[in-house]
Amino acid sequence: MANIKGQIKRNRQNEKRRTKNKGVRSEIGSRVKSVITNAESGNANSEDLRAAIKKIDKAVAKKIIHKNTAARKKSRLVKQLNSIESS
Repeated sequence: MANIKGQIKRNRQNEKRRTKNKGVRSEIGSRVKSVITNAESGNANSEDLRAAIKKIDKAVAKKIIHKNTAARKKSRLVKQLNSIESS
């Protein structure tokens, strides 16, 4: 445990941010998963896809995930949806 006041405060801030960021990352995963499961069950909805992509873009704007990571996630999601719809 840190003895310096500034470091104690920094640790508190980092913990708050970590839990908040973890929630956002988890929600991104949940949205992506729901889009895929809906597409597989035949209930493909473009609104779900837009919501997932919007959540990913917001995470990039808040610097929770890197922009290249977001681009990769969006690309893989759309690619997977296209393969589901074509089959």
